Amino acid sequence: MRSLALSIGLAALPLAALAGPYDGVYRQAANADCGLVGVDGGALKIEGGIFYGVEMQCRMSRPVDVVNMDATLYTMDCSGEGQSWTERAMLLNAAEGGIYMIWNGYVFRYLRCPDPAD
Repeated sequence: MRSLALSIGLAALPLAALAGPYDGVYRQAANADCGLVGVDGGALKIEGGIFYGVEMQCRMSRPVDVVNMDATLYTMDCSGEGQSWTERAMLLNAAEGGIYMIWNGYVFRYLRCPDPAD
């Protein structure tokens, strides 16, 4: 009964209130401006199940844990610049910090931006 009450309580929370394992702001390049998200020369952000890239965003759904890896496979429902598309992508915590994002045929490494509160 207690787990049912917990499940109902969690279901009532908005999706954005639940932090995901990859939530954060990440550098696209060593000289990226972490204060700017979603623009060339800026950073990208993952928050509340949404990936914010350069002039696009993707809702990250249907997470599947990858066995024996610190990784998750997502369906990415994306839109930007007047187009929409769906693809699969895997996010993986990098051993040296940051994340890897793997799309069909492409691998990107992003370092986490410093927390502005630090």
